[in-house]
Amino acid sequence: MLFYGFSHCQNQFDLYLIVSMKVLNKPILYVKANCPRCREALAFFSSQGVDFEVLDVSSSNENMNAMVSVSGQAKAPTFEYKELVVADFKIDEFLAELSEFPEVGQEIGIGNSQS
Repeated sequence: MLFYGFSHCQNQFDLYLIVSMKVLNKPILYVKANCPRCREALAFFSSQGVDFEVLDVSSSNENMNAMVSVSGQAKAPTFEYKELVVADFKIDEFLAELSEFPEVGQEIGIGNSQS
């Protein structure tokens, strides 16, 4: 069973959501409440039409643990999709990193017109 060793339903549910998003190949944006960069990232990805999930790490230890596990740090926003993980970023920093992964940009719908 996937949740072996977890004893709290909330933990199992949070873990299920995180695993489900990875299995479904959906980008994950880890955010913190009252974080200006997080608000910018949310607005940017929404304006680009990116289909992504938002996980608030300030209200969930499980979400924080997942973010730290994939990025090695505890700062937000953190974006995760397949092999691309960008942590603690401004939009221009995210786009610079995304340019190194053009296939990811095409899959999520950002930078399709760039060559």
